[in-house]
Amino acid sequence: MEKNTTAGWKELLLVLCAVAILSVADQWTKGLIETRMTLHQSVNVLPGFFDIVYIRNRGAAFGIMAGVDSAWVGRGFTLFTLFALVALAGLYRGFPPGERLGRAAITMIASGAVGNLWDRLEHGSVTDFLLFYIGKYQWPAFNLADSLITTGVVLLAYSLIFHMPPADPQTPAEAGDQA
Repeated sequence: MEKNTTAGWKELLLVLCAVAILSVADQWTKGLIETRMTLHQSVNVLPGFFDIVYIRNRGAAFGIMAGVDSAWVGRGFTLFTLFALVALAGLYRGFPPGERLGRAAITMIASGAVGNLWDRLEHGSVTDFLLFYIGKYQWPAFNLADSLITTGVVLLAYSLIFHMPPADPQTPAEAGDQA
């Protein structure tokens, strides 16, 4: 029992360190943009495909609700993120210890959520700076935290579909009736 508890604490510490490192990396990249560029400045990196831009997003992912000027929207995003982090912790605990892909995916999602939450708490908005496009068609600008969340969600879905053992179709009550 002692060994399992120690292993659990070590894993928790490892996950918290990973979240801290990835969140700090996200803040560092945003800081580079904020200190080296002016708001709405754009630097063309790959003509016709990729620019580095400095945009402040008050809304949700992809700029949804960005035009709504209300403190309640920001508070709502903050509360949603806090609830999501609690849900992610529960989901993490639900994975079998050997399911590393799912646990890594949840760590990535949590890291991105913390990175963007940090921005919202500090600035009331999120710094986005990666802009991909082809001709007049463009993907909304995003940041490292958004990349972590998106990649984490894809890996989590893959893990849930292909790596999780199937649930026992019998409920505990049904199993007791057959005994």
